[in-house]
Amino acid sequence: MAVHPDDVELCCSGTLMMEKTQGKTIGVADLTRGELGTRGTPELRSKEAEAAGRIMDLDVRENLGMADGFFQNNEENQRKIIRIIRLYRPEIVLASALEDRHPDHGRAGKLISDSCFLSGLRKISTKDEQGKEQEQWRPKYVFHFIQDRFYQPAFVYDITAVFERKLEAIRSYSSQFHSTTYDKNEPQTYISGPEFMDSIIGRAQMLGKMIGVKYAEGFLSEKMIGISNLDSFVQFDT
Repeated sequence: MAVHPDDVELCCSGTLMMEKTQGKTIGVADLTRGELGTRGTPELRSKEAEAAGRIMDLDVRENLGMADGFFQNNEENQRKIIRIIRLYRPEIVLASALEDRHPDHGRAGKLISDSCFLSGLRKISTKDEQGKEQEQWRPKYVFHFIQDRFYQPAFVYDITAVFERKLEAIRSYSSQFHSTTYDKNEPQTYISGPEFMDSIIGRAQMLGKMIGVKYAEGFLSEKMIGISNLDSFVQFDT
């Protein structure tokens, strides 16, 4: 769950795709349409998100239609997220960073985290699209992915097997990132040059090196991660 279409692709699409290969159901909820993006349009961004979703083999993708740049961590937006959590009942939510260069990211990270907790309170009433009362549901974990600013991860996830697909999903957003097919008359931005994609690859390589694999994604957790036996650890060559 992230604030802008393409945030998930950049930060945790590899993890989602790896979980899908293990039989899990995966989905994305974008909080906004990314309408304040310097390049492209919301309509084009929506088409790009659909294309990326097909590459990732998502089971569902929804957009909650919050105001890009101006959404707040308030009851109205919390209820939007609570409704979608109670509808799909995820065990684990991968969420925006709690602090980052883009203020939307940190604000979204806290909004998602708060909403996941509130969704477990049965006295908060929400209804589905048919007007039926929803049952409370709280995800077991909320893990925050690393975005622009680097943070020491609580854990890293080996995504080597799907890394090329991750890059393909990112490149679906040709209006946002370096592309030979998009209008070069559009303004250049922090993310539109080839160096930005190089940094995404380098970050994945650096995280992978931490555990002796080629590519990885990193996550932080506000909640202590517990195990029931030492066999839960995966052995990597480091």
